[in-house]
Amino acid sequence: MNLILFLIIGGVAGWLAGLIMKGRGFGVLANVGIGIVGSFLGGFVFRLLQLSPQGAIGELVTATVGAVLLLAIVGAIKKD
Repeated sequence: MNLILFLIIGGVAGWLAGLIMKGRGFGVLANVGIGIVGSFLGGFVFRLLQLSPQGAIGELVTATVGAVLLLAIVGAIKKD
């Protein structure tokens, strides 16, 4: 059950990140993948900042922040 919730949160985070980073999205499926990978990045960044997400909403915020960061990084690399 936790894996399914993780995939759903990652997918929603990728979709939200695609909306936030207009012009930086790579399509629905790619944004879902970026959301899943971004959730790991967000968790890493939040641990560095000593922040601890609480509940599903906190996890969604963490994953979205990570996905936005990942989209920004990928967009910068792809631009060059």
